[in-house]
Amino acid sequence: MRHRRLLLALAVGTLTASVSIPISANAATPLGAGTGTAPSTIAVIGDIPYGAAKIAEFPTDIGKINADPDVSLVAHLGDIKNGSSVCSDSYFATIKSDFDQFQDPFVYTPGDNEWTDCHRANNGGYNPLERLGKLRQVFFPVPGRTLGVNARQVTSESADPAYAPFVENTMWTQSGVVFSTLNVQGSNNDLVPWFGVTPLSAEQRNEYSTRLDADLEWINEAFNVARRTGAPGVALLMQADMWDTSALAAGGDGLSGFDPIVKRIGTLAEHFGKPVLILQGDSHNFRVDHPFTSTDPLYGIHPLAPKTLQAPNVTRVVVDGSAQANDYLKLTINPAAPGVFSWTRVNY
Repeated sequence: MRHRRLLLALAVGTLTASVSIPISANAATPLGAGTGTAPSTIAVIGDIPYGAAKIAEFPTDIGKINADPDVSLVAHLGDIKNGSSVCSDSYFATIKSDFDQFQDPFVYTPGDNEWTDCHRANNGGYNPLERLGKLRQVFFPVPGRTLGVNARQVTSESADPAYAPFVENTMWTQSGVVFSTLNVQGSNNDLVPWFGVTPLSAEQRNEYSTRLDADLEWINEAFNVARRTGAPGVALLMQADMWDTSALAAGGDGLSGFDPIVKRIGTLAEHFGKPVLILQGDSHNFRVDHPFTSTDPLYGIHPLAPKTLQAPNVTRVVVDGSAQANDYLKLTINPAAPGVFSWTRVNY
């Protein structure tokens, strides 16, 4: 696996890729500018809005986050609809219009409900790759630029020609911490057969392997940048709950599609030694755990190499979603604090 070189401009708190990216005169302000390593706060949501009532309430929820004076950025962990509704262009446009109401920079990473699962008949019977292409067009119109009224610049993995399609994989600094979004999906990371066709089609196998390669490289880069810059921590944001034990029950989707991602994060986190935060949605119920600590019940669900791997510096937080999406995670990043990360849940 080759490693790209990204230079961190600590003075302004933004990542700049070594690949030249043209920036227009109207380009967004570098993300993190003016904050340096001072403490800051972001809001994290996911699996929202689900169903007619939550869709109707969503603009009000946005207004409440906008009214929080502490919040300087908002992140959505994916799943902008439930799993049994149509993945239509018109729905995407509606949610994009809602997203445009966020006053702070708004970072979004796609969820399985809006592309990998769209092959389902009740979702419209779409080709998942076609839907992913549409999501990229609608929600990532300018690679390396967040959404939100006060949009800011981030680094996009698409700056590397080898990963040009992956506009959704982004990276930025927040209070000196390296934050990264990853396109990691529910439905066993898109190994649940499209249209029920088994064995998996060549198109689906290629989708999985290509995205896995991009995600692994982006995880490498997040930790590489953190080490080079002396970052006090790393935060990884994604849709999938990679430790959702319900997926292991009879008839469940399984978790094998996440094995390489889990191994890579655990190995790099162990070597990094400083606080690592994983933020996920997907399973809808708030929880906090330490899946790379041997005393945690989730340790060993995925094969770890070596089996002695221990990374107690990793904390995982799953945010509320679906019918439980009645609050946002108010995440504070303080590089001077022992654990760097702290949070509260704030009701809408």
